[in-house]
Amino acid sequence: MTLPRFYPIFDSADWLARALPLGVKLVQLRVKDRPETETRAEIRAGLALARKHGAALVVNDHWRIAIEEGADWLHLGQEDLDTADLPAIRRAGLRLGVSTHDEAELARALALKPDYVALGPVYPTILKQMKWHQQGLERLTEWKAKIGEIPLIAIGGMSVERAAGAFAAGADVVSAVTDITLHADPEARMRAWLAACA
Repeated sequence: MTLPRFYPIFDSADWLARALPLGVKLVQLRVKDRPETETRAEIRAGLALARKHGAALVVNDHWRIAIEEGADWLHLGQEDLDTADLPAIRRAGLRLGVSTHDEAELARALALKPDYVALGPVYPTILKQMKWHQQGLERLTEWKAKIGEIPLIAIGGMSVERAAGAFAAGADVVSAVTDITLHADPEARMRAWLAACA
């Protein structure tokens, strides 16, 4: 499977409304710490926007809502895997992406036959506190050798300037969060990302 090479992650459908008209074709909606009704409304709005713009929306974590709202893609972290109903997810036909940070997590992910594997943080990240230090580009090369044809996503501390190095190291896709959301001109930054990943 060939995925678009640029994969931004946002916490609201408002961000999708800004990104998708620019030509972003793969995007994740990561809604955290909100009531279920709000979360569902965000996912529903995000799916409508993605369909309108011919993009793939990946729902982070909320597998029940993803199934009920007819999503095509789901992303699960390792903690999410502990509680998700994987047979139900597969019966619903959801494509699945999984986060990995070490060898044990990679083995667990590969046993699920995922549609992509994410490795991070490649560089130090300010997005969330993690027990893993930066993985580095060498780990991307190592992971790609292990997973073969499965798309490999580089995440964590990624920027437009670092994208080429991640691709050269073996990443198929590069994911960004704060490089866009904290930028003075997020639209210009997304255009730069799209150009860098073209």
